[in-house]
Amino acid sequence: MSNWNERLNKTMPHGSSTTSKAPHLLPEEPEIIVRGNGCRVWDEKGREFIDFRNSLGPVSLGYRFPAVDEAIRKQLDHGIIFGHPTALECEVSEMLCDVIPCAEQARFLKTGGEACAAAIRIARAYTGREHVIQIGYNGWLNSLASGAKVGPREAAHTIPGVPAAISALYHAAGWNDTDGISAYFDEFPGNVAAVIVAADYRNFELGSTFYPFLREITRKNGALLIYDEIVTGFRVALGGVQEYFGVNPDLCIFAKAIANGMPLSVYAGSREIMATCERRGFSISSTYGGETLSLAACKATIETFRSFDVSGHIREHGAYLWGKVNRRFKAAGVPLALEGAPACPMFIQGSSARPGLLSDFFRAAYRHGVSLYNVSYVNFSHKTDDCDEAYERICRAIEDVK
Repeated sequence: MSNWNERLNKTMPHGSSTTSKAPHLLPEEPEIIVRGNGCRVWDEKGREFIDFRNSLGPVSLGYRFPAVDEAIRKQLDHGIIFGHPTALECEVSEMLCDVIPCAEQARFLKTGGEACAAAIRIARAYTGREHVIQIGYNGWLNSLASGAKVGPREAAHTIPGVPAAISALYHAAGWNDTDGISAYFDEFPGNVAAVIVAADYRNFELGSTFYPFLREITRKNGALLIYDEIVTGFRVALGGVQEYFGVNPDLCIFAKAIANGMPLSVYAGSREIMATCERRGFSISSTYGGETLSLAACKATIETFRSFDVSGHIREHGAYLWGKVNRRFKAAGVPLALEGAPACPMFIQGSSARPGLLSDFFRAAYRHGVSLYNVSYVNFSHKTDDCDEAYERICRAIEDVK
């Protein structure tokens, strides 16, 4: 049998094109996944896992979801990409403008990080300013500020490959750090182009006061407010945090959940601000932005979310499962917990926990057939029976580390 992890590491840094997907809890964790169906995946050894990683978020409906797969196959018969726009490009942009509160125009790219970069460039061109305040992780190519998150769980004060002159224009701030954000506006008066914010999963509900603060301070200072909804879009609500909290940004980025795993991202906003893309000398353009298979998948995903209240299902089943798991942690005396929005909660290790407890728990969960991650997601294919089965397997993992 091939040693896939060894082979991958010979030709790929990290052993994966996505750093967070590289296995580090072998042999319990899968080396590779060979197939998925619904809410389950199988590895090269034939082991089945009830999956809550969901490819780190994009699989919102489930693996091999029939409506999405059928839409992809149907479009494949007509072609993948062309030298002109397609009807799908128009239809999906219209649908997104209908479901995203702040969106009057929308445009497509392939990854969330590049869509964040596009929104930042639009903000600078629109305002004529240079400085950007960053809150949370906005993708690897936007991890430029000293102290910024260079990954979902890692911050760095010196970022290799980023010149100091560029880094000096980006400023990292923490979630709900109102004083720090106010200080940046005072330090760079009239020269902050935008605040870009990704929600903090663990302290998500603080958004009820934090987003209004951001809306007020950006308007007061003539800066744009950008929501990085790469994770929260479609998942916490179809229209993301702007729908959930009722506070609209100027620009936003949606990705991950919008196409059930197909590569697609959206940057959207008001017509006036998006018109910056048509300004002479300004260009954001990608050959693959209008690729049709991903757009077909997005259209089918939006239709499914609308028809079946998928966001509600994700919230309700997340609250059901993770609430039971939290009660079991507490009853077993295991200092672990899930905190934050039920749609995207974060595992945390209590102050009394021994070092490595969370990793040992994840390892035990793999051993009992459950695939978890620091942020674990319920998708639409996780029905109540699947959640109950996952809970029983997780209980056995809890017993292993108790």
